[in-house]
Amino acid sequence: MTGPDFMRSEMVRRQAAPKGPRWWRKKMALRQRELREIRPSSKIGGTDWRQENRRHRFQIYCVYLECNYAGISYNGHGSRLLLCDHLKPPDSYNQIVESHLRETGFYNVSQIGFIPCQSAMINALIERWRPETHTFHFPVGECAVTLEDVAMILGLPTNGLPVTGPTMSSFEAMEAECLHQFGVAPRKTECRGSFIKLTWFRGLRDRIVLNDVEHIQTYVKCHIMLLFGTVIFGDKATSAVHWKFLPLLRNFRQIIQFSWGSACLEHLYRSLYRATRVGSKEMDGPLVLLLTWAWIRLPFLAPIPGNPRVFPIANRWRSWDRENYAYRYHSLAHYRRLLDDLQEDKYVAYGIGNIDPGVIPLDIHHNSVIWSATVLLISFECIEWHASDRVRRQFGLTQGVPNQLEILGASHGEVLIRPKN
Repeated sequence: MTGPDFMRSEMVRRQAAPKGPRWWRKKMALRQRELREIRPSSKIGGTDWRQENRRHRFQIYCVYLECNYAGISYNGHGSRLLLCDHLKPPDSYNQIVESHLRETGFYNVSQIGFIPCQSAMINALIERWRPETHTFHFPVGECAVTLEDVAMILGLPTNGLPVTGPTMSSFEAMEAECLHQFGVAPRKTECRGSFIKLTWFRGLRDRIVLNDVEHIQTYVKCHIMLLFGTVIFGDKATSAVHWKFLPLLRNFRQIIQFSWGSACLEHLYRSLYRATRVGSKEMDGPLVLLLTWAWIRLPFLAPIPGNPRVFPIANRWRSWDRENYAYRYHSLAHYRRLLDDLQEDKYVAYGIGNIDPGVIPLDIHHNSVIWSATVLLISFECIEWHASDRVRRQFGLTQGVPNQLEILGASHGEVLIRPKN
């Protein structure tokens, strides 16, 4: 058969054919054939309710498949969710290096276990995030993740030198830095642009023989880079880490002098900013910090917590899905409704202040004097504003009129180099 009619029908058939890999085309073609086989019958007003229900369920299934192929979650209620399922616990370490790990300030965050994610709750929080003020807007007022939360939830140092330095993307510079600190360098196949794959650090760390101080310090540096790539500065894949952090680890005794907590908070703010943009499909960043913050400040959102005398506080919800598995399936509409109905008595403004002081390590508590400071948060080429003057109630203070909104101009949300932080 040839002619205009055949060509027209062939064009329609090709345009209607599903796009994607071969397995995707086969599955969608099969589902389309099933849909065509469903015909209205003469039962109950000319329509069989079973067939109509089947048609409706198939349409939802098609939307789910399309969203899944595009990398977008679908909650079954007409809303698309940002993917945020990359949470990974810190790597385990040899107990021989514990004292050296304490010297760097990364011992507490290394104790955090696996905390399953609740994607619907994170999406509900993202909807209420305002990049202009760096706060969440709730019916009871504004609140935000602050330096106090970073110190208590992750146990990171929040007072010290800014985490900044050169961000060169040269492979030769990265190779020279690795040779200087580790004696070996990754191959190009073990890198992703300016990022070094975490598998390379794991392999290097596992081959180190801990027979002297130098090898122990090298082991701890590898462990810190793994923490950067998973818990503190993790990207969407949590499979690589930028090599720009390596120069800050050269002097082992000076590692603790940097304000790693403020850099982690800056990374969370930047991740929330990117997640609010139209077209965003996934959120990265320290999601353990965001999850635990919401469960502390808004306890009606939280699953059943564990031991209240553990530190860091994130470990209260370690493996929470074992005892509260149904919590995993709460929908986005459920969390929207809870936040819309939020009352003053349900918001724990001073939740962290009620923690037993004996649980908090002294080195963490000594930095409490700067937690309420209104300062800039710096992480290499990125900069955000710690707007603590808008959330005074979280520190047990009276909330007055906030200062004039600090406008960072075009630098806000801008990454000066590639790949992104």
